[in-house]
Amino acid sequence: MLTTPVLREAAPPPPVPVRRRRLRRPFDPWHLLLMPVALVFAFPLVQMILTSFMSAAEINSYPPRYLPRSPQISGYVGLFTNAPALRWLGNSVIVAGVAVLSHLVLCSAAGYGFARLRFVGRRIGFLAILATIMIPTQLLMIPTYVMFSRFGLVDTLAAAIVPWLSSAFGIFLMRQFFLSLPVELEDAARIDGCSTFGVFWRIVLPLARPALATLTIFTLLGSWNDLLWPLVAISDERWYTIQLGLANFQGPRRTDWPMLMSGNVVATLPLIVGFVLVQRQFIATMTMSGIK
Repeated sequence: MLTTPVLREAAPPPPVPVRRRRLRRPFDPWHLLLMPVALVFAFPLVQMILTSFMSAAEINSYPPRYLPRSPQISGYVGLFTNAPALRWLGNSVIVAGVAVLSHLVLCSAAGYGFARLRFVGRRIGFLAILATIMIPTQLLMIPTYVMFSRFGLVDTLAAAIVPWLSSAFGIFLMRQFFLSLPVELEDAARIDGCSTFGVFWRIVLPLARPALATLTIFTLLGSWNDLLWPLVAISDERWYTIQLGLANFQGPRRTDWPMLMSGNVVATLPLIVGFVLVQRQFIATMTMSGIK
């Protein structure tokens, strides 16, 4: 006797667990410590901006004033009319721009070579480059000046550019970051037929964006704020950088404080904007490369 099978309804699928987003607390106990510290570090910057809108009489008054009684822009007007500040600013942009580009190219290539390539004298060469960090910059000024004078680079903008084409710290930073990357990614690219340069250009460099951003910040800060070497190598006012030009506003008997503070604000703004743009990559590199 045939029996008809009983059709059973399929059990409903288990509900998919909904991943709840972790709400960020608007306030953390660490803010009680970080906020006063942030105010301490921000006070000189805020005071410099406020001082740039004061007159010379208000700046030199006693007791000192922290807020301008009648804000004025005479310091900014004098900065761009009585001094070639735009030319100085352009020279600093050229020096910093060439320094950043050359560091990104040369330091990343050298760091990748010391991290991945196998050649004779690799360890000795890297230790020799690393040892140059311990040499004081002041000790190298006289031989560097003599060498630059023989090549005819003194009193030119190239005198401020050439020392910033590369640095031992940049090579060390990029090498340490490349060592933290898994080698399997590069091996997979080589199996697919990618050359050594192709691996470096298409695989390694896109992953090294945080390290490149950090190198950009350090190079920009160093080349933009460099004063001692341009003061020694450049005496022609046409090739002054912004820092060297601002140093001329200070004298043994008189200092033009409104113009000096206005120039400091103009010279500081590009650094603040650059750091804000790459702040996230900077913190990521400090976490991944282990450099503190």
